[in-house]
Amino acid sequence: MPLRNKLLLIILDGQPWRNARRLMGNLEGWVEAGEARVWKMRSVLPSTSASCYASIHTGVPPQVHGVLSNETLFRVEQPDIFSEVAKAGGKTGAVTHSFWSTFFQRAPFDMVRDIEYDDAEGPIHHGRFHTMAGYNRQNQMTPSDLDLFATLTMLTERHAIDYGILHTCTLDSMGHRFGHDCSQMDHACFTIDAQLAAFLPRWRGKGYEVIVTADHGQTNRGHHGGADEEMQDFAFYWFGGGEGPPAGTLLHQLQLAPTVLSRLGVDLPESMKSKPFLV
Repeated sequence: MPLRNKLLLIILDGQPWRNARRLMGNLEGWVEAGEARVWKMRSVLPSTSASCYASIHTGVPPQVHGVLSNETLFRVEQPDIFSEVAKAGGKTGAVTHSFWSTFFQRAPFDMVRDIEYDDAEGPIHHGRFHTMAGYNRQNQMTPSDLDLFATLTMLTERHAIDYGILHTCTLDSMGHRFGHDCSQMDHACFTIDAQLAAFLPRWRGKGYEVIVTADHGQTNRGHHGGADEEMQDFAFYWFGGGEGPPAGTLLHQLQLAPTVLSRLGVDLPESMKSKPFLV
């Protein structure tokens, strides 16, 4: 049986709520036109990248899945979106940092074996990954976001994936390098908003529901990991059907995985305790 819907999850790593609402003119334009909805979402703690990635896909907190820092990398035990979609007969795809392959496919990540694969057994059926090896303040080592958007689009059109995730670290890296209240970040948000806008109507035209969100926020000094609202809060843009909560509702990151599975028509595993917010 086919899944009820098709869905793409776009993760703009490290974009805080205030920057999304101020600087993402295309996304905000679609909200203003009634073609998208937006809510504030709050991350798990610690609001550290790897911890958030694992929670985004499993729907359980770091204290349960055990990814407590960017240095604790292993194959996560809990059911996640990839595993449940594959179990339901759907096709999955990922264009992300290599951490996602480590957490949800196999560990450790082998650069030659795992940089790109098409695996009929899944749970990630079609994976295209990057490592950012050598990342530092002088050199971000981030791929072009335009290339990433094009790669995800290729997976949708060549392999007819039902669920796909794209994860880019450009804004997170820019935040660590320059902070968030600066001309460099203004331009970075302007650029990624325009590049995303070139593909989003194409995805929607192919029948995909689309989420554009982040994994955590950042302070103006470029820090995250703690409990400050600037570090935890980010925007959640929704392009699709279903009824959602009132506009001012504060969503929680643990609701994301069950909401995605619910939209796809996939049964929720017992480990996902939070309720979907789109019905």
